[in-house]
Amino acid sequence: MKTFRLYTGPDGQSRIESVDLTRTVEWTKGLAATQIAFREWPVGQYLDWHPAPRRQFVIVLSGQLEIGLGDGGKRVFGPGDARLVEDTTGKGHTTRVVGNEPCLTATIPLAHA
Repeated sequence: MKTFRLYTGPDGQSRIESVDLTRTVEWTKGLAATQIAFREWPVGQYLDWHPAPRRQFVIVLSGQLEIGLGDGGKRVFGPGDARLVEDTTGKGHTTRVVGNEPCLTATIPLAHA
C-alpha cells in the first residue's frame, strides 16, 4: 500500500506528497472517522476543478483514478493507494477515471478534531 497526502499549498494550489507511515504517528495511532462510503466510478468519469468537501481518506480498491493539479501535474492512483485528502480550500483538483475498468473507492470522512 502506498500512502499520500493531497493538500492546499500557500498559493492556493493543490499538491501531493508521499507519506511514510513509519514516521506518521497520528495515522498509525488511529484517526477518528465518522463513516465509510463505497463508490463505483464509471470508466471515463471526470470531475472538473473542485476542493475536497471535507478532510477524508480515499482508498482505491480497484481501477485507477487520475488526480490533476493546478500546476498541470497529474498523478494516477491504483488499487491499495490511500490518500489523505485535505485540499478543502483553493482551486482544488480534478478527478478522472483512467484505464478500461470502473474505479471502486472507499471514502472515510475524518471526524473534526
